[in-house]
Amino acid sequence: MSSDRVFLITGASTGIGAATARQAAAAGFRLVLAARSTDRLQALSDELGGLERALAVACDVTEWEQVESLAQETLDTFGQIDVVFANAGFGATRGFQNETPEHWKSMVLTNVLGPAYTIRATMDAVKATKGHYLLTSSVAGRRALPGSLYSSTKHAVTAMAESLRQELNDTGVRVTSIEPGMVDTPFFDNRPTNALEADDIARAVMYAVAQPGHVDINEILIRPTAQPT
Repeated sequence: MSSDRVFLITGASTGIGAATARQAAAAGFRLVLAARSTDRLQALSDELGGLERALAVACDVTEWEQVESLAQETLDTFGQIDVVFANAGFGATRGFQNETPEHWKSMVLTNVLGPAYTIRATMDAVKATKGHYLLTSSVAGRRALPGSLYSSTKHAVTAMAESLRQELNDTGVRVTSIEPGMVDTPFFDNRPTNALEADDIARAVMYAVAQPGHVDINEILIRPTAQPT
């Protein structure tokens, strides 16, 4: 079995997740790519080396059994988990009278319960390798936005990362909250201008991962130079 470290990414089929997968593959990691969108996921797996280098797993992070199965399939295939990037998430229109209650429920479950499930399912394996957790929060997870339930979910992720860091303190496991500003990804229906690219965020992820084991980059807040708040 290869000694290359194993990098698990949820929300891996597009945007920040896919960009991070490409950069992690270039750095020599074996990959586990998880998302609900299986067609794009399989295409990315094929691009990055197929089953031996990039395992594609259909997974809805709001379903505990599927997340548990994702962790087990990773261990069955590669034998270890070194880095977990809990990146799956999506947004909603601002305004507490907008969107449907069903959309809200799905967003809260994906953005908050999803990373919590991902942590729970992988913690023993990550502790065994003295690995690294990265959670995708947002600039919206540091300051409230008008009428934004999405902002509330990302505040929860920011708190979750710090709670996890404290729980795993002195175990050798590192925890990083990634907090992007405006990024030009499929997250937005109307693509923004003067925004960051997904590769910009992926480079920040890989910077945190590349630090020596005794260095824990706890938070990375990244805004485009054209974003005032």
